[in-house]
Amino acid sequence: MNNTKVILANRPKGAVTESNFDILTERVRDLKDGELLIKIEAISLDPAMRGWMNEGTTYIKGVEIGAVMRSFSAGKVVATKNDSFKEGDYVSGLLGVQNYSISDGTGLSKLDISNGKLSYHLGILGMPGMTAYFGLLEKGKPQKGETVFISGAAGIVGSTVGQIAKIKGCVVIGSAGTDAKCDYLINECGFDHAINYKTDDIDAKLKEYAPKGVHIFYDNVGGPILDIALANLAQGARVTICGAISQYNDMANIHGPQNYMKIVTARGVLNGIIVFDYVSQWPEAAKEIATWIQEKKIHPKEHVVHGLDNFPSTLKMLYTGENFGKLILTV
Repeated sequence: MNNTKVILANRPKGAVTESNFDILTERVRDLKDGELLIKIEAISLDPAMRGWMNEGTTYIKGVEIGAVMRSFSAGKVVATKNDSFKEGDYVSGLLGVQNYSISDGTGLSKLDISNGKLSYHLGILGMPGMTAYFGLLEKGKPQKGETVFISGAAGIVGSTVGQIAKIKGCVVIGSAGTDAKCDYLINECGFDHAINYKTDDIDAKLKEYAPKGVHIFYDNVGGPILDIALANLAQGARVTICGAISQYNDMANIHGPQNYMKIVTARGVLNGIIVFDYVSQWPEAAKEIATWIQEKKIHPKEHVVHGLDNFPSTLKMLYTGENFGKLILTV
């Protein structure tokens, strides 16, 4: 049995390129006691991958040169010498960009695919969905009638934040980069307003849509849009910093917020969200989100590409805005 894997060949300088990766094939070794073999069926492509490709350690150590590229992946157990898992179990975890993964079970989650198709456990029911859930509910603490503004709102995290905020009775504004994505936010996700950040005056639109200010700003983008949002905060506002995808390719020259003192005048709070802090609570959160999906209160959207050979070119889509929905690579 052969395993094809995508390895990190070198660290990107600026934007991710296809030359940063190599694709290798090797025999799958025999299992040791306590191990299991997983046939990977779906791989999650996430903005955090760009940070994982850097040297050093932030909240997680960078991928080593020559190692399998880190990813959240999901698949079926096809062989096991671990009493906690049986053949046929579906699992997910940091299993990497490859056909097969050998694990000792650490960090693996068993999946109930009756809650939704397997890929949902890498998106809406996985790390991105959990990021949205806890970033909004634990950090933002939305109250009925408040106004929530989300940057990068058409992505899996942003669209989920907005749909949960609607469930909680909030007025929801999202920004996205195309008219089609803005239409998706309004017509499928139920947002109240959408701003095309490439063609609209964001500041003017926020003043129109949120005349009393923004109570919760959920930021996936960073850069100038963070400054504009800070300038439009309501008193007592909460800002959740989830990511800064507009900045990831040039972190040495990051655009820092010039309007940060607005946090003081708004008597606000600025929080960061690392979803791994809530791992013990993921199962219950996933059950609640699955219920909302079944009740048609949340509408997941996926962008699926097939084939490990396409990983390098597909990953680049995250940083150019080409993907529309949760980006999944099937194997």
